[in-house]
Amino acid sequence: MDTVILAVVIAVVAVLAATGLVVTGRRRKQLPPAPQAQPQITEPAAEPTPEPQVGEDAAVSAPEERRTVEEVALPAQAEAVEAVPELEVPEPTAGRLVRLRSRLARSQNTLGKGLLSLLSRDRLDEDTWEEIEELLLTADVGVAPTQELVERLRTRVKVLGTRSPEELRGLLREELVALIDPSLDRTLHVARHDEETPARPAVLLVVGVNGVGKTTTSGKLARVLVADGHTVVLGAADTFRAAAADQLQTWGERVGARTVRGPEAGDPASVAFDAVKEGIAEGADTVLVDTAGRLHTKTGLMDELGKVKRVVEKHGPVDEVLLVLDATTGQNGLVQAKVFAEVVDITGIVLTKLDGTAKGGIVVSVQRQLGVPVKLIGLGEGADDLAPFDPGAFVDALLG
Repeated sequence: MDTVILAVVIAVVAVLAATGLVVTGRRRKQLPPAPQAQPQITEPAAEPTPEPQVGEDAAVSAPEERRTVEEVALPAQAEAVEAVPELEVPEPTAGRLVRLRSRLARSQNTLGKGLLSLLSRDRLDEDTWEEIEELLLTADVGVAPTQELVERLRTRVKVLGTRSPEELRGLLREELVALIDPSLDRTLHVARHDEETPARPAVLLVVGVNGVGKTTTSGKLARVLVADGHTVVLGAADTFRAAAADQLQTWGERVGARTVRGPEAGDPASVAFDAVKEGIAEGADTVLVDTAGRLHTKTGLMDELGKVKRVVEKHGPVDEVLLVLDATTGQNGLVQAKVFAEVVDITGIVLTKLDGTAKGGIVVSVQRQLGVPVKLIGLGEGADDLAPFDPGAFVDALLG
């Protein structure tokens, strides 16, 4: 009996103990978790980068690490002003054509050597004279000048009798120089009119169709004038071609010539007028006006060129109107020349790219067509490859 009672007591105690454990477990699950211990911070937390302050609120920056000159290059001083590039000194115009003679001789080698070779034949029959005539026509000398030259050569060779190479060369040189006409006035009229009140600069208009290198020629001509000691103001009256004014201004800045320009697609006559006005105010020797390239078939544009000249003449007469022609265009250049001559009074021709063609005879034909001289020739891409034209030096280059 006692044993049974003891067993029952033990069972009851066991049940109560189990029940207490379950309740305790449930209570523990319902309680919130105990807060975890925070790690102790030994360094201050990084703060966001503050906005820059000015005035009294501005923070003083920490001193930089000191380094020697050998360790790091010194910075440029804040007050240092950017150095102004030195002006270029153009090559003196005297002797330019002599320097460029070999370049001209290479391009005109066919004409000069061909004539000497044909005239040196033992027998100058009709076939030979026809070959001489054909050679001159191919070089764009022109029909009338060619016939004139051939007749004079035939007469002089017959009178000469013997024909040594030296005699032939001398004879041919004389006749070619005479054909080019050394009596024409090839002077560029660029001197300031000091006798007037107020003194007025000489005014040069540069005209020509698109593509002949007119703006480049204007820039090179500015160098020619500066090289001869003239002060120059440039007028960028080509307002229709993109970047034409920038191009001309760049040329001017290289030699210290001021450029007057207007708004893009503005009135060219207004720009030309302002350029001359500026030249008068500055006391410049010469005002050089680069006009817009004209297609000789566009009557309206040609009329506008006439307007530019009339507006400029409100200041006084224009001293030079220089027509730029591309020597490689041959007879087409003569067509252009005639149309321009009808609109403005051309006073001189500038032949560009003469080193790139064997048709040097255009010097003769264009002078005959217009009755005005070739005053300048271009013989390369260099800045100083524009030279005053000299008939004797030109013929010497033709004959090697």
